[in-house]
Amino acid sequence: MSSTTREKQAGSGLTLLVASLTFGLFFGAGNLIFPASLGVQSGSATMWTTLGFLLTAVGLPIIGVIAAARSETRSLHELASRVSPGFAVFFTAALYLTIGPFFAVPRTATVSYEMGFSSLLPEGFGGWGLFLFSLVFFGLVTAAALRPGKLMDYVGKYLTPLFIVLLSAVLIAAFVAPMGAASESPIGDYASQPFAQGLLDGYNTMDALASLAFSIVILEAVRQRGVTDPKRMATAVTKGGLIAALLMAIIYSSLAYMGATATGLESRDVNGAVVLSTTANHYYGAIGMALAAAIMLVACLKTAIGLVTACSEMFAEMFPKALSQRAWVIVFSVISCALANVGLDMIIGAAVPVLRFLYPIAIMLIVLALLGPVVARKRLVYVVTITVTALASLLDIAQLAPDVPGLSSLVEVCKAVLPGYELGFGWVAPALLALAVSLVIAFASGTKRPAAA
Repeated sequence: MSSTTREKQAGSGLTLLVASLTFGLFFGAGNLIFPASLGVQSGSATMWTTLGFLLTAVGLPIIGVIAAARSETRSLHELASRVSPGFAVFFTAALYLTIGPFFAVPRTATVSYEMGFSSLLPEGFGGWGLFLFSLVFFGLVTAAALRPGKLMDYVGKYLTPLFIVLLSAVLIAAFVAPMGAASESPIGDYASQPFAQGLLDGYNTMDALASLAFSIVILEAVRQRGVTDPKRMATAVTKGGLIAALLMAIIYSSLAYMGATATGLESRDVNGAVVLSTTANHYYGAIGMALAAAIMLVACLKTAIGLVTACSEMFAEMFPKALSQRAWVIVFSVISCALANVGLDMIIGAAVPVLRFLYPIAIMLIVLALLGPVVARKRLVYVVTITVTALASLLDIAQLAPDVPGLSSLVEVCKAVLPGYELGFGWVAPALLALAVSLVIAFASGTKRPAAA
């Protein structure tokens, strides 16, 4: 066999592993719940709602990973430093803590327990059941995250294929023997604006935020396979990302269809976890609940491993004199385990305004990264675009507290002048305008700044 043939085979294998890793990191419990719930409530409008969902739940995250690879930056911190060093530390820490130990990671344990294993335990366990489950869950997460070089093996080779097999058992049954027809009338906002509501549902998965965190994990996994050339790394990540995007789109669409055909089994306002459990029980009887629990566990476990790994690597890079990467893994796992057991509802409520603030900034950083290295040398573009986006995001958050003195009038003005404000998209027009104007000014004046090292 020639060296060229061996290289092509190695490249194909790397692409598939990157695809499996990318899919595995992104596809957590929330990604199961949202499309199934979407289908139940959309009914006959499921196709349009799903199209909107795919744009923001698949398109944005994959674009984010590809943008990070092609921007030739090693991390979110390095990308954000093109605005300023202080902003880079603030935004990177805020994003990682939000999608990591303060919110997303604790939720992985709580959701996988409450939507799966709690129903399998005998009565009398009470809060001890969650406590013991979270100890085991984060013990596994810690063990895997302490060996980040093996992440592609843990997630890419084992957990992701296992997850797909388990989920396929339910989805194939839903297609072979549908529970009903996807013909029920849509309810709520799904009736009046199905496509826009699908966009919002995908937006709420927060995977675009995670894409900036997971990119460093994926790129490091590629480096572990001996690929160090930036162009080859970008090519591997792009190919793997596109395959992962296709797989996610297929599964999301299937889950939405499953939900649309299950409208007769449950109330229309139930969450997707209940839909999945009910469907599994419908097709597989007594073992249905165990199957649903296994799907939830694998989905949550692989996402938690990826998030803890990403957070620990980023904090070790930003604060090298504080703790080692292995020490950050333990710290974040302990915090996540504690928050999984205490006050999660309060944490979820507190995270809403934080996420509404961070998400638009993350999206515009992705856009700037996609514009290439030429824009990277135009500091004015980064400063103006991100500053205006942050201010517009704060205006968007104002509608979450309309009773605060003075904010009600501000909210009414924003509704009148900002397109999509009431839907949470009021930041889009100001951000795009700032980008366009700053590009014109920067290129006209020749304002430059060396790209961050």
